[in-house]
Formats: sequence, C-alpha cells, structure tokens
Amino acid sequence: MGLVGVQENGNGETGVALGSKNRYRRMDSELTEDDDIHFPEDRSETTRKYVLACAVFASLNNVLLGYDVGVMSGAILFIQEDLKISEVQEEVLVGCLSIISLLGSLAGGRTSDAIGRKWTMALAALVFQTGAAVMTLAPSFQILMIGRLLAGVGIGLGVMIAPVYIAEISPTVARGSLTSFPEIFINIGILLGYVSNYAFSGLSVHTSWRVMLAVGILPSVLVGIALFIIPESPRWLVMQNRVEEARLVLQRTNENEKEVEERLQEILVAAGLTNVEKYEEKPVWRELLTPSPSLRRMLITGFGIQCFQQISGIDASVYYSPEIFKEAGIEGNSKLLAATVAVGVTKTVFILVAIFLIDKLGRKPLLYISTIGMTICLFSIGLSLTLLGKDQLGIILGILSVCGNVAFFSVGLGPVCWVLTSEIFPLRLRAQASALGAVGNRVCSGLVAMSFLSVSRKITVGGTFFIFSIISSLAVLFVHTLVPETKGKSLEQIELLFKDEHDWQGSEVELGDIEQLVQKE
Repeated sequence: MGLVGVQENGNGETGVALGSKNRYRRMDSELTEDDDIHFPEDRSETTRKYVLACAVFASLNNVLLGYDVGVMSGAILFIQEDLKISEVQEEVLVGCLSIISLLGSLAGGRTSDAIGRKWTMALAALVFQTGAAVMTLAPSFQILMIGRLLAGVGIGLGVMIAPVYIAEISPTVARGSLTSFPEIFINIGILLGYVSNYAFSGLSVHTSWRVMLAVGILPSVLVGIALFIIPESPRWLVMQNRVEEARLVLQRTNENEKEVEERLQEILVAAGLTNVEKYEEKPVWRELLTPSPSLRRMLITGFGIQCFQQISGIDASVYYSPEIFKEAGIEGNSKLLAATVAVGVTKTVFILVAIFLIDKLGRKPLLYISTIGMTICLFSIGLSLTLLGKDQLGIILGILSVCGNVAFFSVGLGPVCWVLTSEIFPLRLRAQASALGAVGNRVCSGLVAMSFLSVSRKITVGGTFFIFSIISSLAVLFVHTLVPETKGKSLEQIELLFKDEHDWQGSEVELGDIEQLVQKE
C-alpha cells in the first residue's frame, strides 16, 4: 500500500502514548544499564525461543552467500585446472556473483513489499538452488557462468530481506543483536565453505569442485522447512490491511496481551492507516529519488556504510586468501586450504563479540574499533608481503594480519552496517531503501573481487593491501562524521538526529521534542 503516518521508532513503530498516561514502559525507550540487552524480563521462555528461532531461520539464506565466498576461494583452484580457464575468466567467475546479486537485492525491495518478507526468502532459496544445481553439473565455463548468475540473484534477494524481516519482528531492546544474525550466518557459511574445500580437496580434479558447490544446496533446503515455522512480518501484514493476522503474530512474539494491542496500535499509526489520504499521493520510488534533507542524510549514511564494508577489501581477504598465503610463502593446496580454515574460524568466533556488545556498547564504538583495527591489519598485510618476503616471519605475520583483519571486520563493520540500514529508515521506505544499500554493497563487492588479481599483478598483492588500508582509514572518518549512534533510540529520536546534520554524537533527545515532532505530523 505504501502509506505512512507519523514518525516511527527503529522497529517500525510510533509512540501513540508518549505522555504520562501510558502505564506501560515504551518498547522503544532509551535503554539503561539494568535493561536486559536481549529480551525484557517478563517475556516467557517460550516466546523468547520463538523469536530467536525466527531470527535464525530468517538468516539461513545468508549462509548461502558465506558458503559461496568461502568455497569459491578453494574451488577456483580446481575449476581452473579442470576447465582450463584464464585468469580473467577466474576473476569474472568469482566477482560476477556479487555484481549480479545486486539485481536480486534491487528487486527484493519491491518483491518483499508485494508478496511479503517470508515468501521473498522462499523465492531467494529456490532461485539459488537452481543456480547451484546448474553449477554442479556444468560441463563448460559458459554453463558454469549461467548457474553462477542464477545463484547471484538468489543470494541478492536473501541478503537484502533477512535484516529487514528480523528488524520488523524483533523487540526493540534486542533489535541490534538479532539483526546481527545474518552476519553470523554469513560467517558460518564462509567457515563451512573453507571446511568443504579442505574435506573434498582429495577427490579428483573433475569431481572435487562439483561436490564443493553441490553441498551449498543444503542450507536452502532448510529454508523450505523454516517456512512452516516462521510467521510473516506483522508490519507487512498491517501494510496489507491484514490486521487480525498481524495481531496473531504479535501474540506469538509478545507475552503480554495489553502490550500486543499497544504495539499493534503503534504499527497501525506508523503504517498510515489512520491518515490515508495525506500520504497516498507520493510513491516510494519518487520519495527516494527526491528525498527530503533528513532522508538524504539517511541514504548517504546507509549507502555509504554498505559501500565501505566492501571497498575496504574484506572480499579480497576471504575470496583470495589462498593467493595471499601463496604470496606469503605457503606452498601446496592442502596447506593453503588449511590456512584459510583458520581465517574462517577467526571470522566466525569474533562475530559473537559483536552480538553481545552491539546493544550494550553501541553501534558507533564498535565501528570505531573495527575500522581502526582493520586499517592497522591491512597495512600490516601489505608490509609483510612487500618487505618481509617469503621467510618464516613473513608467513606468520601474513597469517596473523589476515586473521586480524577479518576479526576486526566481524566485530563491527560486518554486522553493524546491516543493523544500521535496517533501522534508520521509516517503515514504508525500509525495504526499498535497504535494497539500495544492499545494491551498493554488492556492486562494491563485485568490483573488488573482479579486479583484485589484475590490480595485484600491476602493483603487487602487498601494494593492493596498502590501498585497502587507506580506504579503511577513510571509513574511520566517515563513521566519525556521518554515522550517529542509534543504540536504544526510537526512530523519532533517530529522525531528529538526521534532521540536525551537526548532531552526530548521539546526544539525548528530550521527550518534549519528540511530542512536537509527532504533533507536527
């Protein structure tokens, strides 16, 4: 329907009872040190497990992206030998998935608004399964590319919709932690890809890479099972005027019946069902193309952080880790693939740090830690490959630096960028605005993946990582200048932060200011 009323909170809700008459604690109120960072204390164990299960199942499609990134780093060694592809074809094969996935992400916003968040996840899994099957059976590079393109569209759909769905179904106090789940599953997928490379590297050249790619179908099968468990987003149901169905979903994710009704009324107002005529005239796409100053700042922040996540070189570290370790002096496919497993383990373990801290420490501090740490590690990779050569010290520093880079990425820039883009946009713009951010992410990922080998041949692998370290240092400046702190804040407060371009430090917003903003609408 594409309707909106007054301002919402970061969970797609609006405060309809801001005054003293509201006897219930606001779900979007500022968190205190005593608040449970995961769920309010009065939530039953059953409800807690159900919401957690929804976040887990919604994130399964993200395993596909991670698995592809991880498995292709090793499978490409065997594909190159089996199909006799050139270095340019290798770059295209690796990088095209990220580029083509932008089509899936771009279509995902409109698709999820049309058929729902839940069935968009199902569509993503189906398209990926088809592409993975084609790749597994591909007799030539051309057929392999067709499967790769299909898989890319499926991954683009899945990566875009998971954070949106989780943000819309999660309690506000747990939004950061739960919305980080897709990044956890990307990391799990990368680790599984590395393990698959190592496990099947002993098979024949013709068979090994096919088995590696075929295993990637399994997570998408689990998505089909998940459809019988997870509900549709209550906010999407309200947008479709299916209010009773939305109430049933809220009853499963909120223990208190009065709280259910309170949140439902907030969503109704946020969706604009109480003020239809005012917002029916301007389509979402037109609002995104001609944004207000505050929306323009939201788009710059969301799009910018998504691009920095990729142009700082994380895909080069993951996709081409065997190439990096080979440059450092490690020899033999088995040793190279074993070293990449260490990278996968590190990346997966450190994402858990972000999950525990994102709703406690905040988004911006994690981004500072992440981008500064990545800058140091990227510079160290360049230093080890350029000056230390292939001696034992160079190998050790190279491995530690690559592991350090992915660790700092997982602590902040990896998960936080998806959290930010799922919570800074208003409800009716959220899906399509988040899709634009995902498009920027996928384009930058593809550019890095498709150009890394060519650039490194021109200026050396070490020189390429020096460039990545410079870009990462610019990301530190971007975070300081353009990213506000959104931890525990309602979207009314976030809206006020974006309205004042000089106030990016997450300063307190008075209740009276929020009431004025709502009354103004």
